[in-house]
Amino acid sequence: MTPNELSRSSLARALDGARIVYFDGMLCECDTALVIAEEATRKNIPILVEAEGIRDGLDDLLKLATYAICSAKFPKAWTEAPSIPSALVTMLLRLPNLKFVIATLGEDGCIMLERNINGSPDSEEMDVEVLLELLKQRKDDSAVLPTCISSPVIQLTAKGIGEVSGRLIVGTAEKIPPSEIVDTTGAGDAFVGASLYGICTGMPPEKMIPFASQVAALGCRALGARTGLPHRTDPRLASFL
Repeated sequence: MTPNELSRSSLARALDGARIVYFDGMLCECDTALVIAEEATRKNIPILVEAEGIRDGLDDLLKLATYAICSAKFPKAWTEAPSIPSALVTMLLRLPNLKFVIATLGEDGCIMLERNINGSPDSEEMDVEVLLELLKQRKDDSAVLPTCISSPVIQLTAKGIGEVSGRLIVGTAEKIPPSEIVDTTGAGDAFVGASLYGICTGMPPEKMIPFASQVAALGCRALGARTGLPHRTDPRLASFL
């Protein structure tokens, strides 16, 4: 569908009542995606953009994004920063509409940088690389189920790049026994889908990240991208909801 084929009234009806609009980075080259994103912005509907790799049109969507979930390689490739933490700082500086950005790291979990939007003064300043290492030291290596470790709101600095007020959050992945892993296809999509659910239901990051990680892990226990995805009533999700 081209923008000329999408009437303003049809677009308005499609977005009526929407809690969030999601764009897969694979579809960002479509001009219609930008038209939809601009209308969502006009209606104050949050936008989540998934970014796996650099593509034409992706920058325009990211400028309108409220949230971004990225592959491990994307932040450094897009920003040319030397590390993932410094790249996340760069993304928040370049994209002032972003409330948070997440880099997914597979079996190593994920890293989130959440912008401080409350306007409270920050008394502490710390290099984002140093902070990441400190958070990693607080991880419980004996824990099997996903969890997360968060910093307080501080001024996060990246050498030669700048600083941003916010929180750094490290999420862990479930330690799945090798005998239970059937197919990891779609694990990233499952994480994104569960994050969308978390945002729409008002989950704080400390709850959303472990929940999304657990959904992704459960999906790896069956063949195909969808077969193993759990229902909300799945007892294996009870402690995350």
